[in-house]
Amino acid sequence: MVQITLPDGSQREYPGPVSVSDVAHSIGTGLGRAALAGRVTVDGAEPRLVDTSHIIDRDAKLAIVTAKDADGLDLIRHSTAHLLAYAVKSLFPDAQVTIGPVIDNGFYYDFSYKRPFTPEDLEAIEKKMAELAKKDETVVREEWLRDDAVAFFKSIGEDYKAEIIASIPSNETISLYREGDFIDLCRGPHVPSTGKLKVFKLMKVAGAYWRGDSNNEMLQRIYGTAWATKEEQAAYLHMLEEAEKRDHRKLGRELDLFHFQDEAPGLIFWHPKGWTLWQQVEQYMRRVYQDNGYQEVKAPQILDLSLWKKTGHWDNYAENMFTTESENRVYGLKPMNCPGHVQIFNSNLHSYRELPVRYGEFGQCHRNEPSGSLHGMMRVRGFTQDDGHIFCTEDQLQDECAAFTALLQKVYADFGFTEILYKVATRPEKRIGSDEVWDKAEQALMESLDHTGCIYEISPGEGAFYGPKIEYTLKDAIGRHWQCGTIQVDFSMPQRLGAEYVDASDQRRTPVMLHRAILGSLERFIGMLIENHAGAMPAWLAPVHAVVCCISESSGQYADQLAGSLKKQGFRVESDLRGEKITRKIREHSMQKLPYILVVGEKEREAGTVAVRGRGGLDLGVMTLEQFSARLRHEIETRQDSGKAGQA
Repeated sequence: MVQITLPDGSQREYPGPVSVSDVAHSIGTGLGRAALAGRVTVDGAEPRLVDTSHIIDRDAKLAIVTAKDADGLDLIRHSTAHLLAYAVKSLFPDAQVTIGPVIDNGFYYDFSYKRPFTPEDLEAIEKKMAELAKKDETVVREEWLRDDAVAFFKSIGEDYKAEIIASIPSNETISLYREGDFIDLCRGPHVPSTGKLKVFKLMKVAGAYWRGDSNNEMLQRIYGTAWATKEEQAAYLHMLEEAEKRDHRKLGRELDLFHFQDEAPGLIFWHPKGWTLWQQVEQYMRRVYQDNGYQEVKAPQILDLSLWKKTGHWDNYAENMFTTESENRVYGLKPMNCPGHVQIFNSNLHSYRELPVRYGEFGQCHRNEPSGSLHGMMRVRGFTQDDGHIFCTEDQLQDECAAFTALLQKVYADFGFTEILYKVATRPEKRIGSDEVWDKAEQALMESLDHTGCIYEISPGEGAFYGPKIEYTLKDAIGRHWQCGTIQVDFSMPQRLGAEYVDASDQRRTPVMLHRAILGSLERFIGMLIENHAGAMPAWLAPVHAVVCCISESSGQYADQLAGSLKKQGFRVESDLRGEKITRKIREHSMQKLPYILVVGEKEREAGTVAVRGRGGLDLGVMTLEQFSARLRHEIETRQDSGKAGQA
């Protein structure tokens, strides 16, 4: 007898070995049809994801995986990648297949082919995929000896696949998956038949070097997306459309905020309006420092290589660092700010009564990112961090972490982000420090989140070698997630760099160092802000609060006087005195997504008023200058976004 324990604790007995599919059908016909895989636990081992054809020959725990599960959606996407390769081989027999993994929201597969795939090819491939899926061919797992598999793939001209298999140890049995005339190397599992793959779309073709090495052949990477339902895919495609409209690179050009050029790859040329936006973000964060016990500091841009060797950065990060030489000394352009902050802490001997010491810096860093990974403001080579480091005792860890989380929540809310995901990354297998210290650090991080009422996930083994961390991820207006803030516990660097304080017994101790950032890279965060608000920044952040437009030449002087009065009150205002029609002026300034357009003509000049238009063409009527000033000042001080409804 084989006893199967289900997730609800109920048990079922079978007279002999039984497949996952048979168990699912015995529970219910609907579940049997919906089953994509099984999650099996045997003899207390870790749960293992298996095909529905997998035979369970001993007592086990079993969870049936369907399309409603995260694992089920990954299975659909992985199997759709194989369906893509099947379709390509059907249409282009000379193409060679390489690898096809699951990625966020979809999959890709790399191919070697004699000519570039065209948009028409993608349409034909997608159509063929649909035809193959409708055939509902069974996906069969086969186990082969490695050398037999190498010989087989060489015999059918699949040299890349043979190379991959040849890199596997010779004594291992490997698994292949066959559907119809197509067979591919894969660890699995896969959906039971191609008929389970109903909702997918091919997105684009891009170049990719074989094994990621630029010395190798350039392959063609076909990207696709796959979902459990048509509704989910439609929502995703709509999100992509919105993301394209909100692309910060496009909006940066249209709104005259910044630009990039080949002479400075991965670096930003800030225009006046863009730098005004930058300054609003930086000055806000500077006030956050001042109001929360941080001392703002500034460390050098370059430091002698010997310091980077002490910290361990040179051993682990050298390929990402820029270096320079002077007078026979080698310097590293800083990729991060922490070593400089330790030097500032070390410049004086601190008493335990002074702790915690909190330093903050808008520190400019440089990292030699590969050119292929650069992406607008989201991935650059030169960036500024709202970097902070807290030097404290172990007993102060929890309170400092809780205070940081509460502060971070307020900052994000002020910028318009109210949904935050929290993850605690715990000790990795390779680490330094005693288990006792790790226990204390991890407990402090978790209890700090409990204290602030946060629901969080655990990311086992994903902490740094020197300590655990909390990662804070934002959700934007169209549902995308951005990992921004972090607080990391570091027992290593203070010790390596000789940081000390004097405790209550006059003994010298090494402080704990907390690395913390709220925005992270200011460049990346501003890019996120632009996309989150679709370029229509709330008034407190907007580079220009309002433009005053005259209807006629005779009202131009009045318009200029109004603009001057508003500027004296501290508002960022422009005037448009051109002899263009007012409808054209309004249209042009509306495209700039300004919070307000003020229109004045003879009637307004005589009455000493102004006609106010809000973002999105909203007619707010006629106001006195005092009434408008009060409205705008309230909006800035409360960080409200009155024009949000018209931002898209």
